[in-house]
Amino acid sequence: MRNPHWRRRDLIALAGSLIAPRALYAQPAAGSGSVTVFAAASLKNALDDVAKAYMDATGTQVRVSYAASSVIARQIEQGAPADIFVSADTDWMDELAKRGLVVAASRRNLLANHLALIAPAASPVRLAIRPGMPLAAALGDGRLAVAGPDVPAGRYAQASLTALGVWPSVEAKLARGENVRATLAFVARDETPLGIVYDTDAKVEPAVRIVGMFPDRSHPPIVYPAALVAQSHNRSAADFLRFMEGPKAQAIFARYGFHRPA
Repeated sequence: MRNPHWRRRDLIALAGSLIAPRALYAQPAAGSGSVTVFAAASLKNALDDVAKAYMDATGTQVRVSYAASSVIARQIEQGAPADIFVSADTDWMDELAKRGLVVAASRRNLLANHLALIAPAASPVRLAIRPGMPLAAALGDGRLAVAGPDVPAGRYAQASLTALGVWPSVEAKLARGENVRATLAFVARDETPLGIVYDTDAKVEPAVRIVGMFPDRSHPPIVYPAALVAQSHNRSAADFLRFMEGPKAQAIFARYGFHRPA
């Protein structure tokens, strides 16, 4: 049963999620013994493992602050002490690049991903992802969990639904998540019957199942660019950025369902 009070609970959760990244403002910029990464929320499980592998290999601590790419990009604009920025789309990286806030020569496309329609694990819903699909009917009186319009996952979802011709039928039936993991939680808690997240998010949450995959051609390529933050002078940051591109880190990312960009 979906909980009719989910909005109140999730506003409380949202407040907590926004406090955690901002706590970094009070910390000094990382020195050579640690690296501070601001990363898209969808990377959490995989990047936590990559950070641990790097620390085990080098002794250098990696601290990662996760949030929507839009949130962490704005925090960097406001002077948050990050060494590396990893976005879930190119738009937010481009925004920082235009302002000279990332090192252009360090930028590289690190990972790629896919978009999935999900349902609670016990849900019997079946729906083929195709043009004109009866998505609104499948929702019934429920809502579709989608990340906010400034969040890359939300932009990809709207682009895909628009390309498939079903966006107008569901636009008024959305439950907006502050980031893709908040969107995932709506479905995992059975508060919405369906949601749109990256397939890597669905794979780490046993309380949901993938109903179908959106065609890659229905939305812009899902690419994760990474770059050094211009204000950082951390000698270890470039080394960790190279490590994320290397075979050990890429094997960890692949285990979670990420792949290299085409």
